[in-house]
Amino acid sequence: MTAVSPNAHKKARALKPGSRRPAKELCSECGLCDTYYVHYVKEACAFINQQIADLEQEFHGRSRDLSQENDVYFGVHQDMMAARKTQPIEGAQWTGIVSSIAIEMLNRGLVEGVVCVQNTEEDRFQPKPVIATTPEEILAARVNKPTLSPNLSVLELVEQSGMKRLLVIGVGCQIQALRAVQDKLGLEKLYVLGTPCVDNVTRAGLQKFLDTTSRSPDTVVYYEFMQDFRVHFKHEDGSTETVPFFGLKTNELKDVFAPSCMTCFDYVNSLADLVVGYMGAPFGWQWIVVRNETGAEMLDLVKDQLETQPVMSQGDRHQAVQNSIPAYDKGVTLPMWAAKLMGVVIEKIGPKGLEYARFSIDSHFTRNYLYMKRNYPDKLEQHVPDYAKRIVGQYKLPE
Repeated sequence: MTAVSPNAHKKARALKPGSRRPAKELCSECGLCDTYYVHYVKEACAFINQQIADLEQEFHGRSRDLSQENDVYFGVHQDMMAARKTQPIEGAQWTGIVSSIAIEMLNRGLVEGVVCVQNTEEDRFQPKPVIATTPEEILAARVNKPTLSPNLSVLELVEQSGMKRLLVIGVGCQIQALRAVQDKLGLEKLYVLGTPCVDNVTRAGLQKFLDTTSRSPDTVVYYEFMQDFRVHFKHEDGSTETVPFFGLKTNELKDVFAPSCMTCFDYVNSLADLVVGYMGAPFGWQWIVVRNETGAEMLDLVKDQLETQPVMSQGDRHQAVQNSIPAYDKGVTLPMWAAKLMGVVIEKIGPKGLEYARFSIDSHFTRNYLYMKRNYPDKLEQHVPDYAKRIVGQYKLPE
């Protein structure tokens, strides 16, 4: 990457970082507009200039092969697997694979800093982006923050610090903007570790979700929508609470998700070097997607700490997705007894592994396509990637 001259951002500084949001209501608060890199936002923002295919070609050496189903769904990749740490990190959301990779990269001198997200002292769900330079600072960022997070707001500090080798951990909209400006950062090497992301909310939206869903919203430490078709809440006392997907108060929660998330088609974080999530793996395991050689290098650092198995796929998602489209559209909420019964049945005979991942992608892409068609019809053609159009085209959508 080329070095950045001292005057490279002179014009950008004049734009008063954070003073405007060119994406308007579709802004995902990725943090780019809080820096002088706001100068590049109209080219970089995922919600103004969707350019996944071009950036895949640039950073992975090719874009998706739309004749291959796994490419269509999961993006460019060299390898996929299920994994879990043999010795989990205490307090991690799952077993701590993301934290372990970041710590290894720092300890081995591959990077000088790690962009990650801690929480504020006042609120465990309020994100606080940092550039971690010690393992302790990385561990302080463990556990997902399920709210919109301005991760890229620290990019100015990266340039000012003089760091040349950096790891950034983030979600799809953040990573697309990062990729579009990374040659402006003056780095010698950038590593990108991504997590899948869907349905983020504002802090107020998160509180509404917790209040309407959990038995004890004030003691929730973290939660996840899991492969057994239940939301798993972890509480301060160590207990786990589960709520069936089909028992969620959809009629009350339909409008809680950020408009940016309702118009997003990058669930799987297409532009990261390495992706660590859960939705394509059996329950209790993590799903790892290696997109390029840099991602393979990152994963190799912790291979001896992991138990792995091949990805699997079971069941057929199509009817479940088709049935979910009008149910969500109309805000249908089942009585809890019926929701629990349906959850048990689907867990036994429903999609698992990669087929569960496809179910989740299909459900969200059809919903988001409808949302765009109704609210942003002029953006629909340019904004929806070809792979997403192919996925949505399998289903009959309401008008």
